[in-house]
Amino acid sequence: MNELEINREKKICEVTYIGGIVNILLIIFKFTAGFLGRSSAMMADAVHSFSDFVTDVIVIAFVKISGKPKDVNHDYGHGKFETLATLLIGTILLFVGIGISYNGICAIISVINGAVLPSPGIIALIGAFASIISKEILFRYTVVQGKKLNSDAVIANAWHHRSDAFSSIATAIGITGAILLGDMWTVLDPLAGVLVSFFILKTAFGLIKPSLDELLEKSLPQSTEEDIERSANGVDGVSNLHNLRTRKIGNYCAIEFSVCMDGNVILKDAHVAITQIENKLRQKYGSKSHIMIHIEPLNNISTK
Repeated sequence: MNELEINREKKICEVTYIGGIVNILLIIFKFTAGFLGRSSAMMADAVHSFSDFVTDVIVIAFVKISGKPKDVNHDYGHGKFETLATLLIGTILLFVGIGISYNGICAIISVINGAVLPSPGIIALIGAFASIISKEILFRYTVVQGKKLNSDAVIANAWHHRSDAFSSIATAIGITGAILLGDMWTVLDPLAGVLVSFFILKTAFGLIKPSLDELLEKSLPQSTEEDIERSANGVDGVSNLHNLRTRKIGNYCAIEFSVCMDGNVILKDAHVAITQIENKLRQKYGSKSHIMIHIEPLNNISTK
């Protein structure tokens, strides 16, 4: 790895370590507040924070792998390990959301059947507000760093922080209602837990779909492919871009296509033109992007 890649990996780990430390503190506080405060919503929120900590570990592990250069067994590098990390984060969120929803619905059904739930304590409410403030701050910091580092995994982790903040808002509302409105309304606590699960599930699907698209070799968006065509055809002597194939590999792209040039152009000049195209594309889509360009004479055009 070059110095730029090493610094990127270190910064990603630094951002994730900060998130991990905050999550550990929140896990301890939320489980304690949920247990002492008799709040199922706060316990669900604590489980969410625990899943957040697990994703911090996943990001650190997979980013170190994805930063490795290509080797004998990985000709295109290890970029998709970062995509796999994002998919795992989304999958964890999916199961966490389903679990929280199931537990909340079971508690609500028990109330409908005549059960009386214990009223949550004030410590549970304090835990919810502490989570809202800390996780929102952590989200803003992490998403900014993720965009600077061009890391999908870090950005995915940032949205996990945001979903935790949203879930804590729902938790705070439910706990407040259960405390202030009396025993008849203690059902608001598990109801808040179910609402938390909806935020989690929405975030999960938002992470899983693009990760699956990339792992299943989905092409880059049409607008991106059109921009690639303009970049290539804009170089003097190059025309008729065809057989364009694109895909994403972690935080960079793979781009392959054919172009036509005058068959009488000498090899040196053809090489200069193709290098211009490669430089333009790498400036737009990352210096590590895999670019393969095949040259054909103008009188031997094949179509896609």
